[in-house]
Amino acid sequence: MPVESVFPRLEELLPSVQKPIQYVGGELNSVVKDWDEAEVRWALMYPDAYEVGVPNQGVQILYEVLNERQGVLAERSYAVWSDMEQLMREHHIPQFTVDAHRPVAAFDVFGLSFASEMGYTNLLTALDLAGIPLHAAERGDDHPIVLAGGHAMFNPEPVADFLDAVVLGDGEQIALAITEVIREWKREGRPGGRDELLLRLAGSGGVYVPRFYDVTYLPDGRIERYAPNRPGVPWQVQKHTVMDLDDWPYPKNPIVPMAESVHERYSVEIFRGCTRGCRFCQAGMITRPVRERSKETVTQMVDNGVRSSGFQEVGLLSLSSADHSEIGDMAKGLADRYEGTNTGLSLPSTRVDAFNIDLANELTRNGRRSGLTFAPEGGSERMRRVINKMVTEADLIRTVTAAYAAGWRQVKLYFMCGLPTETDEDVLAIADLAREVIKTGREVTGRKDIRCTVSIGGFVPKPQTPFQWNGQTSFETVDARLHKLKDALRSDRRYGKSVGLRYHDGQPSIIEGLLSRGDRRVGRVIEEVWREGGRFDGWSEHFSFKRWVACAERALAEEPVDLDWYTVRERERDEVLPWDHLDAGLDRDWLWQDWQDALHGSDSMEVDDCRWSPCYDCGVCPSMGTDIQIGPSDPSKLLPVTPV
Repeated sequence: MPVESVFPRLEELLPSVQKPIQYVGGELNSVVKDWDEAEVRWALMYPDAYEVGVPNQGVQILYEVLNERQGVLAERSYAVWSDMEQLMREHHIPQFTVDAHRPVAAFDVFGLSFASEMGYTNLLTALDLAGIPLHAAERGDDHPIVLAGGHAMFNPEPVADFLDAVVLGDGEQIALAITEVIREWKREGRPGGRDELLLRLAGSGGVYVPRFYDVTYLPDGRIERYAPNRPGVPWQVQKHTVMDLDDWPYPKNPIVPMAESVHERYSVEIFRGCTRGCRFCQAGMITRPVRERSKETVTQMVDNGVRSSGFQEVGLLSLSSADHSEIGDMAKGLADRYEGTNTGLSLPSTRVDAFNIDLANELTRNGRRSGLTFAPEGGSERMRRVINKMVTEADLIRTVTAAYAAGWRQVKLYFMCGLPTETDEDVLAIADLAREVIKTGREVTGRKDIRCTVSIGGFVPKPQTPFQWNGQTSFETVDARLHKLKDALRSDRRYGKSVGLRYHDGQPSIIEGLLSRGDRRVGRVIEEVWREGGRFDGWSEHFSFKRWVACAERALAEEPVDLDWYTVRERERDEVLPWDHLDAGLDRDWLWQDWQDALHGSDSMEVDDCRWSPCYDCGVCPSMGTDIQIGPSDPSKLLPVTPV
């Protein structure tokens, strides 16, 4: 039966809310397919506001991949602001999609992409507005399968009670495979109901169904073990890795938002994965191996995407875009192609040791030189060795010297505070580095209008990284160090006014740490916070540390664990971690040894990029059956680099 649009009821409420345009839909390149002609229907959600969610690459890619398949329908949904939530509850309007304004609960799959753990309370809001029971155990055959993916899902245990299924890694192929399982199950008359469908998904080893795993705890609160509770369910669930990205040139037709969004550009992922080995970087660890798109495919994607969308900026994206083996030729070719037009090129923040002026000049040929962003991450060279960010002060000064000499006037430097083994002196070294940058810029240019912006984020230990055992630095310590840094910069009469400082206090990082490394017991905390009004916790104006602390105390009162136990406590080598049954391909012993190297400063402390050096046995390629894929570009296939 056709599913009724809620828009007639929604439309009359729009004048009463902020930014009503975000709920209207009808964007260029959006798709509305016939409901009755689809056998499998997906509602895809990025659990944040429209302006943040609409540019998300993961959702846009899956939206296209699924809608290209015959008999499959996909629509998008986003988190609603509190004013709209209140009106929806008063007028009994359910969580809806923006494409055809259909109720999310009518779809077969409600798929969510979590780039950050701070969107977990928004998940509960969406479920509750949709009329879907919060807890997976309470859902019936008529409710959609609530499925989650994204980087945060490499430890989904804090939200395990709310999810039916989880996918690790790349989503393109597994989304289609899940679709076919659902299609076959529906054609057979839905035998065995919801449980049978979830068993079919879990039996493949490629979908994690939390309810099919029991967790037991030791008296001191640590995990004893995870064990399957159904026959045919694997002990470990593996991540998915798409090889040969040239076969998956998405998005082809990017959504052009109706309202202003955080990224007004067409983004092309020029390669996936990173093997630089930065110990703090979860994204680099869980997306291995490196897989480059060929120059020809990137060029074709840019050409199609710009014509399809009309965007005037193209972002060449990856975790370290300047590391693409053909970035120079690629940037020059694209700059030549769009010279004299309004189309400009951009890279995300660039590694100091991968930057060169020729590349920067090509990227800005059709645009303005606003500023350059580099991420040294650690203030001192000792700190950068600990995190394996092998960039020296001399490297940075040499790079900014070249940039200032070539006409740039502003540089942004990104650091983290609260890193393992960090001291006050390591953080204060950031001020010394910023002063040296300003001094160098003035000397090179003979001008006084040189600027350097220092941006600092709080470090959060993440699963599937060498720092997963680390005791997180307390927020009091982080805040104290940031205040000392602020005072050091302000007290400098020669350079202080030329250095801008932007930072977040340490409290949100503690809650992110709780959600990053928590287990299933943390789900009670999340639900308590949500019931107390927690929404949009990734937004500083909506985040309440006091609320999280109070709810954690209540929710965990009967347990031998608390907020500090999950965050500032250091883990032992043999402790069972909440994500040990979820396989990212990384060898646990290798991660532990890398952690020890970081702590003790051994001779083997530095880990090279295995794109250009022999394999250092992280375990991904042999365990996942994959290879690194890098250029040179060729119309046929990329050259695999087989680990030694």
